[in-house]
Amino acid sequence: MSGQRIVDAHHHLWDLNHIHYPWLSNRPVAPSICGDITPITDNFSIERYKAGFGHHNVVKSVHVEAGCDPARALDETAWLQGIADEHGYPNAIVAKVEMHRADAEAVMEKQASVANVRGIRQMLNWHSDMSKVYAPENYLEHETWRNNFKLLAKYGLSFDMQIYAGQMKRAHDLLKANPDIPVVIDHSGMPVDRDLAQLKEWRNGLKLLAELDHVTIKLSGLGMVDHKWTTESIRPYILTMIDLFGPNRAMFGSNFPVDKLYSSFEELFDAYEIIAADFSDSERDMLFAGTAEGFYRI
Repeated sequence: MSGQRIVDAHHHLWDLNHIHYPWLSNRPVAPSICGDITPITDNFSIERYKAGFGHHNVVKSVHVEAGCDPARALDETAWLQGIADEHGYPNAIVAKVEMHRADAEAVMEKQASVANVRGIRQMLNWHSDMSKVYAPENYLEHETWRNNFKLLAKYGLSFDMQIYAGQMKRAHDLLKANPDIPVVIDHSGMPVDRDLAQLKEWRNGLKLLAELDHVTIKLSGLGMVDHKWTTESIRPYILTMIDLFGPNRAMFGSNFPVDKLYSSFEELFDAYEIIAADFSDSERDMLFAGTAEGFYRI
């Protein structure tokens, strides 16, 4: 077993017989930036997740809501808490709340009452190319959404923010106005647009967000935007993010089973370890475990 202590900062589980996930269960399977997701449209249990660790020493994990039917969001959280109580994983749960809805606070309060819940996610990806859109509208411009976002502080919750580069300036302005809400940028800021001008926009957007001390980043999800990734193809992205945020505000995540479409868990974390090899022991511990432990209070 690898000696590096790992807290997987981002993964999913699902039981399609128990809870409906439209993007996984609806047929035909809708196209997405992930490519053909058919191989992951079956149940992904805690046993299957742990079996993939291989030689890696995964001591804790963070489960992030997986796009279930909004009416089942509380059921998903209850199901996950039951798994955590039995298996010890996941140690933190990032639950779902549709914050554009009038009943968002009532759902938020119920989610916050569950023992392992530490934060909330609602996917916000908005893009001029509709094939890359995850949300029915740009919620960062939605007044009810923005007002409900402020309520996260009341319930002691963090927010997992999944956005594209073109949304980062608007996100910065919102987050600067809410310094009491810890925020983590999911999946490396989703650098789906890869020409030089777009990559510059991605880097500049992250640089702006990194100016805010309460904003952290997940070094994850790069397979979704680079389906044939190699250690060398993802290295400059990871090193750029660590340079901008520092090891104490960056955390590695698997995004499994979604990134299982592009590699095994072992291959992914082997690559992370190679890329992080030149950092000090204490910096590597922050990147692989400590930052996630602190952010999610686990």
